[in-house]
Order: sequence, then C-alpha cells, then structure tokens
Amino acid sequence: MFKVLMICAIVGLAAAFPEGTPDEVIHRSEDVRADGFESKLELTNSINEQRSGDEHGNIKGSFSYVAPGGEHVVISYVADENGYRAAGDVLPTPPPIPVEIQRALEWIAAHPQVEKDSDEDDDE
Repeated sequence: MFKVLMICAIVGLAAAFPEGTPDEVIHRSEDVRADGFESKLELTNSINEQRSGDEHGNIKGSFSYVAPGGEHVVISYVADENGYRAAGDVLPTPPPIPVEIQRALEWIAAHPQVEKDSDEDDDE
C-alpha cells in the first residue's frame, strides 16, 4: 500500500511540472526612492516585465511573453488619475461607429440644445 502511495505521489509531482523544472529568474531589479520606483523582471521563459512610478502614484509599465502559438505578446500600460489604460496588438478593439450614428453625433454637437429660461415662459 505504501509503495502505491509513493508511486502516485511521484506521478503527481511529474504532472505538476510537465516541462521539467520551473522557470527561473534571469534578472530582477527594484529601485525604490522617495520620488518613485523602478522595477524590472526577466524569466527564462521569455517573460519580461518593467514598470516605474512617481511619488503621485502614477505608474507606467509593460510586460511581454510568448503565447502558446508562438506569438510574441507585448502589453504596455499607464495607471494614473485617468485610470488604467492598456495598449497592445492582441487587445480587443471596439467595432467602428456606424456612419448614421456618427452623423447624428456630429449634428448634435453642431446644434446644442438651448435651455429656455422659466421666467420667459411665465411672461407669455
């Protein structure tokens, strides 16, 4: 019974690391200062990450990796008072605005609604 348990444990460990050993850190640096920080990370499996921030909490950074299909994916981002904004070729984009809706939006912008004063309505 003990031998069967040991064999199951070894098979379980082998399944946990299908490619052999886990990825290792090639380079890691962190610099924290009073006016901000910088951080970089590079792993053996082509994962890279870098970011920097200032004393106001604004952060700029990017990360990259190789997707299972072999595509090199790069995402850059900014996080500041306007929120988190990411950019990259693999991120989905919204569909284009239909021509009719675009024309309607342009007409609305060119003809703003004029609010009538409620006192003028009472005088008439």
